[in-house]
Amino acid sequence: MDGVQLLRLGKRLTDLGRDVVADPSGGTLTPGELAVIGDVFKHPGASVQDIRARTGFAQSHVSTSVQRLRDRGILLAAPDPADGRRTLLTLTDQVRRVVHERAAMPAEQVLSGALSDPGQTARAVALIEELARLLGIPPTRAPGGAE
Repeated sequence: MDGVQLLRLGKRLTDLGRDVVADPSGGTLTPGELAVIGDVFKHPGASVQDIRARTGFAQSHVSTSVQRLRDRGILLAAPDPADGRRTLLTLTDQVRRVVHERAAMPAEQVLSGALSDPGQTARAVALIEELARLLGIPPTRAPGGAE
């Protein structure tokens, strides 16, 4: 495998993962908006600068995404009590619940849509789980679906 093939694989896995965690009833979200939602989900009370630093996106890109998400009622903004010039961002309770539910869903369903053979799906799941273990990515749920 060369670097380009690795990048293509990463992109394909990212797209499949997005299909699992993105709420199709919530309308279309850009990859940048999904990254902002994911960051705020993990780091409630984040500022635009915090999100920029963690995602590597340009500040203008983060600011634009944040404004669109605020306009759609996905993000809430409040002044930082320690520094009134900063705005702290959180997800609405409803969005937080939806993200948590979607993130806990097993990936097998979307993988079975990408692969026509159930045997291939099972093998792909096993290989992806092994790769995650080898790369030190901890599981987000225990076997059997319990958290």
